[in-house]
Amino acid sequence: MDGLRNLTPFRLLRSRVQPLRDLTFDAFETARRLVLPDLCLNCENTVSCKGVLCPECWGQMRFISQPHCEITGMPFQYSFGERMASAEAIANPPPYTRARAVALHDSVAARLVSRLKFNDRTDLAPWMAQYMAKSGAELIAESDLIIPIPLHKYRHWSRRYNQSAELGRALAKQTGLDFRPEALQRKRKTARQVGLGREERVTNVRGAFRVPDAENIHVHGRSVLLIDDVITTGSTVNAATKALLLAKAAQVNVLTFTIASSFHAKTTTS
Repeated sequence: MDGLRNLTPFRLLRSRVQPLRDLTFDAFETARRLVLPDLCLNCENTVSCKGVLCPECWGQMRFISQPHCEITGMPFQYSFGERMASAEAIANPPPYTRARAVALHDSVAARLVSRLKFNDRTDLAPWMAQYMAKSGAELIAESDLIIPIPLHKYRHWSRRYNQSAELGRALAKQTGLDFRPEALQRKRKTARQVGLGREERVTNVRGAFRVPDAENIHVHGRSVLLIDDVITTGSTVNAATKALLLAKAAQVNVLTFTIASSFHAKTTTS
């Protein structure tokens, strides 16, 4: 009673109303889940809360962890010691400093990328970005800004959004890094990379990117975190990295949600 006497009228009212508000919210949330249950991001089976995978789909994710190549981020089958690079990455170093990915591009992870990219599932981007932030923590710590792989303006218009920009925007919001999607442009229309061989992919995107003159000031001397949804052969991120380095970026690191299990650093020679 003494405690209640010391409360102002407003605080007393709030102390009485808050439990009722909590009870109302819980009842509303229970009703919502009955009508609109939370679904797995992949298979759409019912899950305990919004924005997660069900246990079965989670078990099919092939997350990348140590040991992996220090340069390309590709996993090793066996540990060769800390911060080891693959023979291919040493013999044919890519233009970027380091690359990291959350998972190998197959099964559930590949379907998530496809749904984000082609099925208007931009709601997946914040969830995917959370795991990119964990996998790329070292890269984020040394980066000044985030730049996504751009689409050509005509493809952007037809698709209505850029999946790499959606990932980059979500990651910037979570990390506080500067987000500059306009700092890199695709200056010519290129064929879709899907279905092309390695050499065809390299030729397709060679010289396709540029940093606009007005954006040079934001790139010059800064550490760039380049964002894409998937690394397949590395040709796209390599071409984009070269454009950023031409604009005098201090360094470029690459962070994606998935990387193809067939990827290897030899593709960086072109």
